[in-house]
Amino acid sequence: MFESLSHLALQQYWWAIISLLGSLLVFLLFVQGGQTLIYTLGKDETERTILVNSLGRKWEFTFTTLVTFGGAFFASFPLFYSTSFGGAYWVWMAILFCFVIQAVAYEYRSKPANVFGPRTYEVFLFINGALGTILLGTAVATFFSGSAFSINFNNITNVSDPAISRWETPFRGLEAALNIQNLLLGLTVFFLARTLAILYFMNNIRHDNIQERARKSLLRNAVPFVLVFITFTVLLFISKGFAVDPLSGAVYYEKYKYMHNLVAMPLVAAMFLAGTLMVLFGIIKSLLIKGYSKGIWFSGTGTILVVFSLFSLAGYNHTAYYPSTHDLQSSLTIANSSSSKYTLVAMSYVSLLVPFVVAYIFFAWRAINREKISADEIRSESHIY
Repeated sequence: MFESLSHLALQQYWWAIISLLGSLLVFLLFVQGGQTLIYTLGKDETERTILVNSLGRKWEFTFTTLVTFGGAFFASFPLFYSTSFGGAYWVWMAILFCFVIQAVAYEYRSKPANVFGPRTYEVFLFINGALGTILLGTAVATFFSGSAFSINFNNITNVSDPAISRWETPFRGLEAALNIQNLLLGLTVFFLARTLAILYFMNNIRHDNIQERARKSLLRNAVPFVLVFITFTVLLFISKGFAVDPLSGAVYYEKYKYMHNLVAMPLVAAMFLAGTLMVLFGIIKSLLIKGYSKGIWFSGTGTILVVFSLFSLAGYNHTAYYPSTHDLQSSLTIANSSSSKYTLVAMSYVSLLVPFVVAYIFFAWRAINREKISADEIRSESHIY
């Protein structure tokens, strides 16, 4: 089946897989967003424990999706993996550190022998929720703004230094935080994660005080999310992009490139518009109708559609998805950075298992969420986070 596809078709297929995994990851970052709200929504130990356990039953979904996303990128587009993870390692190490302390926090927060107390691990959760989301958003924004690296395949014959990709700044990825467009996407992901977390709490927790605080916090987080998202989107569509000549493979600047991509791909444009409206619908209905708890499903689905469309704008329609601001011709495209056709074919058969994994997550989620979390359940639960 997959053997009959061209190498380019396989590359495009795997960019779609990467886009889907990235979209699911951004949705699941509501766990991180909720971790920054523990003290905002929980005013005593019982309420904070309810919030932590509501998130604790889902945090492994986020972590697993992050690992799968990185693994799929490594297998399908290894040159990106070696260039970004091998060059911008400080920002990726910071992200990894954030997720390591999250795992430690959920493991030890409520252990009887915890000598540091729950508050220490709640600080860990806050760090993961704040820095993890902002850094991930900032890193993904470099798909549009570019990074300072160079590629030289001739270096592979250099015995003393065979690395073909080099990072051209001493900050190893941290310089991305100095770009306003990158920071805007980082803040967009941060406030989106908090907004989705509030909608998730409204759907998952049965506690009057938490519900009342959640409704008040929803507006305070949704407004800055909408503002930074609109600002990022406007800057993206009016800025120059990194186009690729389909015949020569040469990379060049093109004004309004990402707006041109949106127009050239009507399906992507429809997904972007529909996703944006769904996110807003879930937020607005939750604000206007007291007791409404289904907003997370509208806003969550909308988030997946919007992020998928942004990945599509970055990689399809003759676009460099990882542009180099140091040397334009070193920019990475889905054509020049992918694995061989043989590898992509083999992996494509493995990708057929993805629907089964998604089905497992769906049924596991439903089983976990069969009953809303309450104070009585927490008191009777044998295992709490």
